[in-house]
Amino acid sequence: MFKRDVQSVKDLILRNLREQGLEMPLLQKRLVEAWPEIGGPLVQRYTLNTYIYNQTLFVRLSSPAMRSELSMQRQELITRLNQYVGSQVITDIRFC
Repeated sequence: MFKRDVQSVKDLILRNLREQGLEMPLLQKRLVEAWPEIGGPLVQRYTLNTYIYNQTLFVRLSSPAMRSELSMQRQELITRLNQYVGSQVITDIRFC
């Protein structure tokens, strides 16, 4: 008998995504979708738009007070979002 090299489907898919250069866009999408969960329901209510450009998460908010509050928590939010996706996806957050 011979021993087969058994790999999980998850590992095969991730390796294939990495080889095709699609891993980072997938992680960025997961991070943007995680914003309401990480920020909470109050932040979600004031969030108008989120997107990532050059490893910076841009969050458009409708409340200047919320912008100020979240700016003080910037580093903690970056850490929590990157931990959520399991990779260093963003290095900064800008609130506009």
